[in-house]
Amino acid sequence: MSGGRLTQRDRQQIARGLADGLAYAEIARGLDRPTSTITREVTRNGGPTAYRADLAHRATERRAQRRGAASPRGSSEPAPLPYGRDAEAVRAYEEQFTTVMIQSGLPRMTARVMVCLLTSDAGSLTASELVQRLQVSPATVSKSIAFLESQALVRRERDERRRERYVIDEDLWYQSMAASVRALTQEVEIARQGVTVLGPGTPAAVRLENVARFLGFVAESLARAAEQAREILGTKPAPTAGRDLA
Repeated sequence: MSGGRLTQRDRQQIARGLADGLAYAEIARGLDRPTSTITREVTRNGGPTAYRADLAHRATERRAQRRGAASPRGSSEPAPLPYGRDAEAVRAYEEQFTTVMIQSGLPRMTARVMVCLLTSDAGSLTASELVQRLQVSPATVSKSIAFLESQALVRRERDERRRERYVIDEDLWYQSMAASVRALTQEVEIARQGVTVLGPGTPAAVRLENVARFLGFVAESLARAAEQAREILGTKPAPTAGRDLA
């Protein structure tokens, strides 16, 4: 496979492939590049629907200039990741995860912060750690954290050095399912109110009653399944003795 940075011509070919509805793997084969390279390129430059070759090329040049300014000659290499992880594979995975979160409705930067927290071994990071890892401003991190807090997806706590840390709770996904159940329950209630307003037995009322029964069944099933599976979220990692932490 070819190496080196993507050229402007490469990016134009990526844009054409996306416009033609090609999968990342197919675009990658056409460029003789790893699929992860294409995934990372598209994700960091607006996603498959907003990707523009010229804008992506200029954005990449600006990022390279910022990295050059922030990394003076003679600076040390980045520390290796723990557990012998492949840094390139981790970056590609985080960008794919971010794309999924965006598609679920999260703003892009909020999704990046959430993925960063989820993929940290501690499950918590300080504001300065998030700024460093994401290469964004403290104000951007603060805004994203405020949104995640409003959705009960993160909480704040103080560590032993009195630093504020942002924490992803173990039952994050349970709380997310619980919120979905509450939203479904509200939809059930409003649908049933419509039955009374529109008149029982009328076509519109029958339709709403069917909707209410369907959503009610889904809500009850989801609540029951989430409660039964909740203990899975408390599973602890296997002992790390003897594993490579470098």
